[in-house]
Amino acid sequence: MRLYADSPRCVGCQACKLACAFSHFQENNPRKRALDIIPHFPDPGTYEVRVCTQCGTCAEVCPVEAIYQNDKGAYYIEPEECTACGTCVEECPEQVIFYIPGREEPFKCDLCGYCVEVCGMNVLSIAE
Repeated sequence: MRLYADSPRCVGCQACKLACAFSHFQENNPRKRALDIIPHFPDPGTYEVRVCTQCGTCAEVCPVEAIYQNDKGAYYIEPEECTACGTCVEECPEQVIFYIPGREEPFKCDLCGYCVEVCGMNVLSIAE
């Protein structure tokens, strides 16, 4: 399973980012998210949605093997084992592993699906 994004449908509302932050941290803070929306200007209304494809690159490059795959197929970072070296952040091909405020280790998508539920434009989906 993985998260898919149909970027041309995105209107840039950032509801997905807020849903992600609230789902994981119970905070209304778009900086605490595991996906990104990149506005492209000067074309107003054109956005690129970046999501984790669960490719496994993060797990492959982790020098302390602190990244595992769960039963949904999502890779997750084990906080107790992570040394916060940043290798996964640097090597992520989608650029969606983030250092976020109040957390030492990086944060990435775990396929919780809350972002999909709140997207009013049907930009996001989870499938094989």
